[in-house]
Amino acid sequence: MSDSHQQVETGSDRLLSVLEPSSALLIGSPTPRIHTPVNDLPSRGQELIDFADTIFPDGFMPWQKYVAIHAHKVKPDGRWATPLNCIVVARQSGKSTLMLSRILMGLFHWDESLQVASAHRLATSLEQFRALVNLIESSDDLAKRVKRIRWSHGSEEIEVQGSTGINRFIIKAGGSAARGISKPETVHLDELREMHELESFASLRYTLLAAKNPMVMTYSNAGDQHSKVLNLLRERGIAAASGVVDDIGYFEWSGASDALTDENFAMANPALGHTIHIDNIRSVLKDPPEVVQTEVLCRWVQTISSIISQAAWDGCADPDVDLDPEKLTWLALDISPDRKHCALVGAQKLGDERFIVKLLHTWENERQLDDRAVANDAAFYCRKYPIEHLLYSRKTSGAVAARLQPAGIPIYDMDASYPQSCDELLGAINSGRLRHTNQPELTAQMLSAVQLRRGDGGWVIGRRASQTAVCASVATALATHFATRPETETDIMVG
Repeated sequence: MSDSHQQVETGSDRLLSVLEPSSALLIGSPTPRIHTPVNDLPSRGQELIDFADTIFPDGFMPWQKYVAIHAHKVKPDGRWATPLNCIVVARQSGKSTLMLSRILMGLFHWDESLQVASAHRLATSLEQFRALVNLIESSDDLAKRVKRIRWSHGSEEIEVQGSTGINRFIIKAGGSAARGISKPETVHLDELREMHELESFASLRYTLLAAKNPMVMTYSNAGDQHSKVLNLLRERGIAAASGVVDDIGYFEWSGASDALTDENFAMANPALGHTIHIDNIRSVLKDPPEVVQTEVLCRWVQTISSIISQAAWDGCADPDVDLDPEKLTWLALDISPDRKHCALVGAQKLGDERFIVKLLHTWENERQLDDRAVANDAAFYCRKYPIEHLLYSRKTSGAVAARLQPAGIPIYDMDASYPQSCDELLGAINSGRLRHTNQPELTAQMLSAVQLRRGDGGWVIGRRASQTAVCASVATALATHFATRPETETDIMVG
């Protein structure tokens, strides 16, 4: 069975404690909980700190000074010691202040010929650009060196007179970030958790190959399993913190656990006591648990938008149950829309209206699955268990089902019942009637299932909307439809 969704660290969505208000002043940690090794190399960070004092009334907070110093260490040849830096911190901690200061420093004092900033959403990039222009216009020393400010939707640009020529800063949004760019010196990536594919990031990295002294600065709060780029950098950062040689600079402020304690609040919110009051944090602790974990504690969760609660799913785990080769079984098969992933799930009744689901097999191919190979593998399970039906969707798995039917395997098209089966799945999980064996891959896909609303008021698990493989969760829904079928025609007695 393939297990392609590995998390470095996953936070539970259980609210372990809610603290009573305290009059004591809590101060956020000035140092990150997880960081790459520090060294004794000289740093240009103090220049950035001093500059921030001139453009912001209160200058940098201690945590921003830490990043400024350690992200701008310089090797003996004058090049950056960490040309790739990743800053992870909870919301509203001052990431934008740090980024804007760094951009202006590169424009006006470090003579970086071209800087590029990109965020997942164009609106975010535009907001940052406006803030940058406001800072420039509020300073006579900076404003008089501006040659041009161009407002062009999605390609805003600032040109500044430097000591050796014109220095430029431009913004790009999303996947267009690397288009039309030649030899940038520094790239700033905001909202890195929203970058769900590697292509855009890789294309930006390669534009720096000819730069004299390239640097990538990335900024984000905690991500989920879809945050491919952020997760990749985090894995590198944690490995480097453990001794693996790497030139990445990784700085993460996050709670050490999912407990809602003052200690964890301080670890994840370095602006606490500076620009954030503890009462403001306590006021949001009743929000959805996965949101609190990500936004307040800066903890990784499986997914932010899952329709299935992790607490409810965890409550259905039962290590003592398993499929019985002698009992009536329903098998369900689903293939992802890109035809790169497939999952086979089995279900059986347990009695007392409970039933078990188990992930039996997964397939994965970087190009496209072989229908014949999938059918051959699925046929093995159809013979192993006394099945009533192999359930499938004609839209995604019709080609595989067509190969199984001539072999005498009973197939059943579930397209008409799919919305109902999704609703039955959610009800069975929330009521605890569904039982599972706590398989990591099944759990990852279940918690990645995103609700797709339909015009008639119903909903389904969105195969594309989930932005990752959820064929195991779809197959589980299909199997649930039969596993929750009443034993008799009269399910509810009245009177």
